Amino acid sequence: MKVTPQSIPEVLLIEPKRFGDARGFFSEVWKRSALAAQGFDVTFVQDNHSLSREVGVLRGLHFQRPPSAQGKLVRVVRGRILDVAVDIREGSPTYGRHVACELSSENWQQLWVPRGFAHGFLTLEPDTEVLYKVDAEYDAVADGGIAWDDPALGIDWPVPAGGPVLSDKDRQAPRLADVAPPFPAGSV
Repeated sequence: MKVTPQSIPEVLLIEPKRFGDARGFFSEVWKRSALAAQGFDVTFVQDNHSLSREVGVLRGLHFQRPPSAQGKLVRVVRGRILDVAVDIREGSPTYGRHVACELSSENWQQLWVPRGFAHGFLTLEPDTEVLYKVDAEYDAVADGGIAWDDPALGIDWPVPAGGPVLSDKDRQAPRLADVAPPFPAGSV
């Protein structure tokens, strides 16, 4: 597995090898020992799977506050997404900046979104399925969100002409400047 730090170095692009033949392919998409040898050693406690029927479904930007903060390893098993991680760690030199990567069933890449980041994605193909591992269980009390279209974040979402398909929760999310710092300095 190849691990590549992104423009915010804590965000990692992970590329598992895929071995194919006439039958199809085989891939070790998560192998703790191989990744630990490269400095990435995480214990996952929950797997999540989402299906988005339409192009333009936007899920995010979501996070969980400490002590229930989550790191996420995101991959696409069908379709294609623009996956985004926003640094919301107070005092971080990259606070408010983001990393955006296209993940697809074709490129077989995964994105590590560490604790202290808000996460979201936009579907670029119909019937897109996203799987992600998390290192902390979901905690509704710790759940938080930031507006996907906050101009201060400068995310260039390729939304369809009619706009994204959003949940009520995501439609009502506040801008980052209006959120009490979810990750005070030293909390993650």
